[in-house]
Amino acid sequence: MSTPIYLNLPLPPGPKKLPIIGNLLDAPSEFQWIQYHEWSKQYNSDIIHLNVAGSSIVVIDTAEAANDLFDKRSSIYSSRPRFIMLNELMGWSWLFAAMEYGESWKQHRRLFQREFHPNAVTALFQPQVLKHTSGLLTRLLESPDDFMEHINHTTVAIIMDVGYAIDIAAKEDPHVVTAEKALAGLNIASLHGAFLVEVMPILKYVPAWVPGAGFQKKAKEWKHYAETMLRDPFAVVKEKMASGTYEPSFTSRCLENVDDTGDVALQERLIQGTAANLYAAGFDTTTSALNSLILALLTHPDVQARARREIDSVLEGKRLPDFEDMDSLPYVTAITREVQRWQPVTPLAIPHFVTVEDAYRGYRIPANSIVLGNAWAMLHDSTRYPDPFAFKPERWLLPDGELNPDMKEPTVAFGFGRRLCPGRHLASASIWITTALLLSVFEFTHAVDEDGDVIVPSGQYCPGLIPSPLPFKCQIQPRSHAAKTLIQGVSSA
Repeated sequence: MSTPIYLNLPLPPGPKKLPIIGNLLDAPSEFQWIQYHEWSKQYNSDIIHLNVAGSSIVVIDTAEAANDLFDKRSSIYSSRPRFIMLNELMGWSWLFAAMEYGESWKQHRRLFQREFHPNAVTALFQPQVLKHTSGLLTRLLESPDDFMEHINHTTVAIIMDVGYAIDIAAKEDPHVVTAEKALAGLNIASLHGAFLVEVMPILKYVPAWVPGAGFQKKAKEWKHYAETMLRDPFAVVKEKMASGTYEPSFTSRCLENVDDTGDVALQERLIQGTAANLYAAGFDTTTSALNSLILALLTHPDVQARARREIDSVLEGKRLPDFEDMDSLPYVTAITREVQRWQPVTPLAIPHFVTVEDAYRGYRIPANSIVLGNAWAMLHDSTRYPDPFAFKPERWLLPDGELNPDMKEPTVAFGFGRRLCPGRHLASASIWITTALLLSVFEFTHAVDEDGDVIVPSGQYCPGLIPSPLPFKCQIQPRSHAAKTLIQGVSSA
């Protein structure tokens, strides 16, 4: 079809547009996925259109439409829009999740996938993941009230070990502090609509002292942490390799394979950037999923009880679970899938960018439109997931308790098409073994206040690209004396 035919088609439905500013006043600045889904229902369309101060935005609300566009037409829907705040002001141009589709993106992703495909995760990284998640049990036994802090620490420890063979011991380790602050900025800035500069690029040149230009101060602060996160761990590996005292890691293996006859500096920048992407691919996503897991277990004691029965039938309380037990623990797997569906770690995903004029279901999709996949809406589609807002791990199982092969993993929580997160295999492995370990030895119940009244979590989440539960109270205790002994055996090993 030719462009003139497309131009005769109407735009997808959406809220009424005002002159010049379009839907600028309508566009939500947080929890966008909820409003977008409401508009999709209001206009009875699984694609809707907005114009925000000249920026054309198309939102995809169903898995069918996402497959039709992001997968079947991936050649034109795989790029990214211009991220002014993130890439140009905050210095995240090395983040290949936000790169436009092209050779640089392909080089970064190719290097990442070479090391983190499913077989590599099993062979190379599962022992490291198991080591650090087992250590989480000890910290929870010692100070259970700090469970959110312990989860953060464990996730960073896995990433630093896998990526750089750097041991994170202290709670206030500078690598942990840097990662948390850098990714806090990433989480906010990468969500389209969070900053007006994304739709009005001229604001990029407004000095920080001008009223209303507070985003410039934020960008400067976040840039400092992003650069530190990129630079410091990589430098540590190079120093250890030079002295011959290093342990194998993603970074060291890549540096060992540098072609000395080529552009060494260019190859090292590629390795440095790809290694730093481990943070972005795994830190906030895994941390958010595990905090949601704790929240789900706390509010669903029946789920805990069924999981413990399954675990006890396999392990008989004699040892802790291992990755080799995965096939024998389908209900545990169902819990991890339901966590990712119930509270997807990236409910709106990173925006795609369509590079040419297109048409879909009788509607015109303008070239250079920002295209958003509403993963939250897809994972709460009542036709695919009855009672979608309820936490029901059994929806992933057959009546005999085995995994239902017709219920596919909720991968849309990790993106779409060619931009599907390549770090999802490592993240999923971490989530699964953590779930199995926690349920094997701990019981999660409501905390009580000084008057003995139950403290009920709000269930609310912070806004951002990767929302996470707001801090909540939870009582975490060993299931039994035998369970406590198993945990203490980890710390003494």
